[in-house]
Amino acid sequence: MGEPFEGHSRDAVLVVAFFKDGRRIVTASKDKTLRIWDMGKRAFMGGPFQGHSDIVTSVTVSPDDRRIASAGGDGTIIIWDVESKQMLFNPLLKHTRRVSSVCFSPDGKRLASGSWDDTVIIWDVETGAVLSTFRCNVGMVLCVAFSPDGLKLASGGSHGTIRVWRTSNTELLLKIEAHDDWVESVVWSPDGQQLVSASADKKIKFWGSSNACQIGQPCTGHTRIIYSLAISSDGSFIVTASHDKTVRLWSTKSHQQIGQALEHTTLVFCVAISSSGGLLASGDDDGNVHLWSIESTLSEAFETDYSYLAHRSKVKLGQKLYAEALSDAEKVIELNPSSDLGYELKHAALHGTHRYDDAFKALTIMLSKLDDTPDPQIRQLRYKYANLSEIEDAIRQAIHVQLENAPLRLINTSTGRLCDRDAQINAFMESTEHKELLHSLMMHAPDQTESIKEAVAKYFSWVMLSHRWERKEPLLHDIQGNNVYNLDPVGTIVKLQKFCKVAHNAGHRWAWSDTCCIDQNNNVEVQQSVNTMFVWYHYSALTIVYLSDVPPSSKSGALANSTWNTRGWTVQEFLAPKVVLFYQADWTLYLDHRSRNHKESVSIMQELENATGINAWALVDFHPGTRDAREKLRWASNRDTTREEDIAYSLFGIFDVNLPVIYGEKRQKALGRLLQEIIAHSGDITALDWVGQSSSFNSCLPAEISSYKALPCTVPSLSKYDMQKSVSTLRNNFVAVALASKLYTILENLSIPRFANARLQLPCIVFPLTEVRRRPGQDGDISFIYDVKADGLQDLLVITEDKLVQFSPARHARQTFLLVRPWNRSDLGLINFADEPQSGEDWPEPGSPGYNEPTTRELRLIVRLGQPFGGLLLAQQWGGEYKRIASDNKIIAQVADITSVDDMMNVRMLEIL
Repeated sequence: MGEPFEGHSRDAVLVVAFFKDGRRIVTASKDKTLRIWDMGKRAFMGGPFQGHSDIVTSVTVSPDDRRIASAGGDGTIIIWDVESKQMLFNPLLKHTRRVSSVCFSPDGKRLASGSWDDTVIIWDVETGAVLSTFRCNVGMVLCVAFSPDGLKLASGGSHGTIRVWRTSNTELLLKIEAHDDWVESVVWSPDGQQLVSASADKKIKFWGSSNACQIGQPCTGHTRIIYSLAISSDGSFIVTASHDKTVRLWSTKSHQQIGQALEHTTLVFCVAISSSGGLLASGDDDGNVHLWSIESTLSEAFETDYSYLAHRSKVKLGQKLYAEALSDAEKVIELNPSSDLGYELKHAALHGTHRYDDAFKALTIMLSKLDDTPDPQIRQLRYKYANLSEIEDAIRQAIHVQLENAPLRLINTSTGRLCDRDAQINAFMESTEHKELLHSLMMHAPDQTESIKEAVAKYFSWVMLSHRWERKEPLLHDIQGNNVYNLDPVGTIVKLQKFCKVAHNAGHRWAWSDTCCIDQNNNVEVQQSVNTMFVWYHYSALTIVYLSDVPPSSKSGALANSTWNTRGWTVQEFLAPKVVLFYQADWTLYLDHRSRNHKESVSIMQELENATGINAWALVDFHPGTRDAREKLRWASNRDTTREEDIAYSLFGIFDVNLPVIYGEKRQKALGRLLQEIIAHSGDITALDWVGQSSSFNSCLPAEISSYKALPCTVPSLSKYDMQKSVSTLRNNFVAVALASKLYTILENLSIPRFANARLQLPCIVFPLTEVRRRPGQDGDISFIYDVKADGLQDLLVITEDKLVQFSPARHARQTFLLVRPWNRSDLGLINFADEPQSGEDWPEPGSPGYNEPTTRELRLIVRLGQPFGGLLLAQQWGGEYKRIASDNKIIAQVADITSVDDMMNVRMLEIL
C-alpha cells in the first residue's frame, strides 16, 4: 500500500472516482465537500467544491472530464464545471430523501440518480430538466448504472433486488431477486452482456443482462458488508471494498480472488479503477485515499494468474509497450494454452511492433482455438472475426476492378522499377498496406467492402504524365529491368526521373509515361493503349502536365503560349483527368499556384479556355461521347501530331469510340473512320459542317481536321413574335397546312443517317439545280465562283476549287446536281429528354387563340425550314450515288417562299461516296 492521501479532515472518504486522463481523481466525504487530487503530486488541485449541506454520498465524472456530478444526504444533486469549480445551475431538487448514487450516461448528456425515496430520475445535463422518473418499489435505491450503450439503466435496492429499465420509455425489462440483503453496488461488464452486483450479504454475483440468469458461483471471502464495487475497462477483473477493512480483486472468468487482500487499518467505503487498469484508489473511514499500483503491489500473486496477466497485457498494449505486452501474452499462453485469449493478445502485440507475419500466425491460432472450444458462448466469439478466404476473395476482386481502368505497366516511384500488373499485385501482397488491411478486416466481421475498395484504390493510385515528346525519349527497352533513378541523368531521362519523384512526393506509388510504359513494337498493346488511354487519364489520381518551354517564375500567359497547347494528344490528356497540376521547366508549379488541383484555379482555366477555345465547363468537367461532335472536332482543328494517323487516334477517347489502330493507313482514312463511327453511332450530322477539301475516304468528310476551324453553321433563331406571326400567316393557307402535315409525317418517319464501309446514307430535303454559271475572268484562279439556281431556293453563290459543269434551262447537263439540306431530327422541335429541360417559351399556351398542337407543331417546322441553312452541293455519279463538291466557304441557302411547301417535299435518302 502506498502512502495515503490526507485531506478531508479525517472525515470518512465515501466516494472516489478517476478522471479519464488518468492523472486526477475526485473524492467526496462526510465533510460535505469534493476535492480533486493530482496523483503525480499527491496533492489537492485548488480548494474544495462546496455546496452540499450534508454528507456527499456519490460522485461521478463525465466522459469528457469537464463535469462532475455529486449527490448528498440532503437530497440534492449538483453538476459542477471542473475548471471553474462552479455549479452549472442551482442544485437539483426532486428527490425527497438521501440521493445515494449518480452516474453519467456514456455520451455525457444525461445523468441518472437513485434515492432512498424509492425513485430513479434521469436528468438532462445541459438544462437540469427531468427527462424521466422510475418508481422502483424496492424500498430504497442504493445504486444506479447506465449500460455501455446508454439504452438501459440498472438499479439496486434495499430489498436485495436489481431492476433493469429501458431508458427511452421507462419500461421495466428485468427484475432480479439478487441478494439476501441490500444491493450496495451494481456495474455492467464493458460488453454489456453481464451485470455484477455487490451486497451487504458479503457476496458478489454475476448475471446475464438479457435473461437475469446467474452466471457461475458468487465471489465469497469478505467477512462484512461490501460497500463498493468497480470493474476494469477490459472486464477482466473486479475490485471490491468492504467494512472488513480490505480491498479485494476477483477474476471475472473464474470468480476467484486474485492474490491477497489489500489491508486497511479502518473501514473501507469506496474503490475505483483507472481507465488504463493500472491503478486502484480506495477511500477509508479515516479520510484517507490510498493509491495502489496493481502491477507492483500484486505482481507476485498475479504471475500465475492468467486472467491478470491478460489484463496487464491489455494495459501495456494501451500504453504501446508492445514488448512487455508480448511477454505477458506469452505467459498467458503458457498458463492456459487451450484458450484463445493469449493468442489474441500476442497478435495485438506483434501487430503493434509491425511483425505482421508473426501476428497473422498468432491470429490464425486464436481463431482455431475459438473454433475448437467446447464452450458455445466462447465459440460465438468466432463470429466477431471475418473469414480469411472471403477477405482474400474480396481483396482480389477489388484489385481486379481497380486495375481494369489502370495502365498495363507502371513505374514504382519508390523503387524506380517498371512493373506489369502481376508485379504490381505481388508488391501489394508483400506490402505493409496489405497486411494492415488484412488485420483490420479480420478484426471486424461486418461487411467491409468499402474499406477494401478505399485501401486498394489508395495503394494502386497512379499519376499520369502529359508532355510534349522531345528527341530521344526513353523507351520501354531503356528502362525495363533498370532502376529509373539509377539511369544516367542526361537529356529526357532527367524529365522521367523528376516526374517520378514529384509523383512520389505527392504520395503516389505508381507513375505512367507514354514514352516508356507502352511496348511500341507490340501492335496488340498499342491498339489497347490507344483505345483505353482516355480511361487511364480519367481514373488517375493526378495528371502532371510538364511544360518544358515555360521557364521558371513565368507570368500568366506562358501556358497559353506553350507548344503543349498545339499537340494532338494533349487534348484528351487534359480533358480526361479530374485532378491536374501544371509544372514549369524547372519542375516548380505554374504561377506558384499551390492548390491540389489546377482545374480549380479560375485564372488558369480562363487562360486555357482563351488559348484552346474549349469551354471552361468542358475543361473542368468533361464527359466523353459523340454529343456535340462538331464542337469537339473544332477543339482539335489547330492541333498537330508527329504520326499523321494520331490526329484521329488521339480523339478516340474524347468521342468514346473503340476502333482499330492501323499505323500506315494515312491521315484521311484514319480521320474518315473516326468520323464515320461518330455519325453511325449518334446520327449527328454536324460533322458534315466543314469547309475545305473532301476526303478520299468519303466526299462528305474533310481531308484535314483543320477544316473544322471555322465556327459551326448557326442560324439566328426566330423571336417568339416572329414565329407566331409566320405560323399565323401559314395557318390561313389551307394548302400549306395540308402539305405541312404530310411533310411532317414524312420527316418524322425518316431514318437516321447510316454510315458504313465508307458509304453514307444521308436523309435530305433535295433541291435540284437548274443553272450553274461561272463568273468570268477567273481562268488563272485556284478557286472558282459560281452563281447557282435551284428549284425552290433563292439564288446562291458557291466558291470551290472544282470546275463545275455549267448549264441552264436552255442548255441541259447530262450530270445531275443537287443542293441538299441534310435532315436533322432536331428540326422537328421535339424535346430531347437527354438534354436539359427546355423552356418552351415560344409555344402557344393551351386555350389561346389558334392553339392546335399538331397543326402548330407542323407549321412551326415549315417556318424553321424556311430559315437559312447550310447546304451541301452534290453531283450524281454513274452508279446513281452522289459525291459532295467541296466548297471554300459555307454554302448558305434559303427557300424562296415558305408558303410553297411543295418545294420542300422532295425528301430522299441519298447514298454518298
